[in-house]
Amino acid sequence: MVRVRFAPSPTGNLHIGGGRTALFNWLFSQSQGGKFVLRIEDTDQERSKKEFVDEILYSLQWLGFNWDEIYYQSQRFARYREHADRLLKSGAAYIERSPEGKEAVIYKIPHKKIQIKDLIRGEIEFDSSLIKDQVLIKSDGTPTYNFACVIDDAEMNITHIIRGDDHISNTPKQVLIYEALGFIIPQFAHLPLIMGVDGGRLSKRTGATAISDYRKMGYLSEALLNYLLLLSWAPGDNRELIGIKEAVGLFDIKHVNKTAATFDIKKLDWMNNQYLKNADPEKLADELVPLLKEKGYLGGDDFDRGYLLDLVRLFQARLPRLNDFVDWADFFFLEDPVFDPKAKEKYLNQDLSKEFSLFAQRLQDLSDFGVASIEESFRGLVAELGIETKKLIHPVRVALTGKTIGPGLFEVIHYLGKERSRRRLLQWVK
Repeated sequence: MVRVRFAPSPTGNLHIGGGRTALFNWLFSQSQGGKFVLRIEDTDQERSKKEFVDEILYSLQWLGFNWDEIYYQSQRFARYREHADRLLKSGAAYIERSPEGKEAVIYKIPHKKIQIKDLIRGEIEFDSSLIKDQVLIKSDGTPTYNFACVIDDAEMNITHIIRGDDHISNTPKQVLIYEALGFIIPQFAHLPLIMGVDGGRLSKRTGATAISDYRKMGYLSEALLNYLLLLSWAPGDNRELIGIKEAVGLFDIKHVNKTAATFDIKKLDWMNNQYLKNADPEKLADELVPLLKEKGYLGGDDFDRGYLLDLVRLFQARLPRLNDFVDWADFFFLEDPVFDPKAKEKYLNQDLSKEFSLFAQRLQDLSDFGVASIEESFRGLVAELGIETKKLIHPVRVALTGKTIGPGLFEVIHYLGKERSRRRLLQWVK
């Protein structure tokens, strides 16, 4: 049976690169009817933190990855020592003592050519004479990464190791340790790096943000998953939108690109918008309620949920990120809108007392305050005044919302309601 593992180190949060690695491991296991093993590599006892473990587990669950087994390296130190002793007895390793008298276990690298068949990159050859002897157990008694990794992968029956190509340099060292211990060598697949749009390594500025932060910023897990899928793989037929269940049926590790992928936050925003358009407003409202309460836009639990759902439907097709709703729709929750200074200067720097008072009166006279009636009233006024629609529609929008962009003006007036709309217009009448 196919068994893969995702092995994060809890010395920091789970970022985009780790999320993509977890996804490709999970996809491969699902497509092969195999098992997805989670291994927390917490041997660095000073830097490993429970808060990072919690964040990693939370992020994987939010993305929808259910692991079949979970292990913690910190609970396996005795196993690493046993295998180090085996190598010492066989003569493959030796003891090195520090000036303080502490002992480290060192593996003596044999000189040979090492060949592996990488599932993504094809044949890769290494010359082990260029590798120095490797520390297996440090003088403080903790195992090194390469040693613990080999033992765990062997004892956990990992058949395929799918990881970033920054680990290629570790591969020959690990292969030699596999051979020295008599373990079966798994198959390797090294994913290309993820680069920023500037062509450099992914940084905080170009998207190297924790997965949990993407949720906080208002990205949907389905959209983020879809985007991570496209970082080095494609479903074919120039498709970009694909659900994870369909992807399982199409995924082939051999079709992963060898070249570096580019992380473009603008493309992620576009994709998130595609998913927001079709999302369930009820679920979106659930995500928004705590954000709106935090801003003071909603009081207790007695707010009008139906009204909130109407606003969510009004905005969701436009939002690149769900959290943008809080700022974009603020004028629905505030007593008076917060004005964009440039918009105010451009559209409200002239005396529109006549136009605003006439439109306010027309709104007052409407017995049906539906969107169609509001639009008919507005267009009738513009025709009577003999002005272009844009001469009035933009100033009215800014007066009501403080912004130059947003949902359709007549929908905005409808949901603001007659009294609030009139009051905001009349504030500009001299």
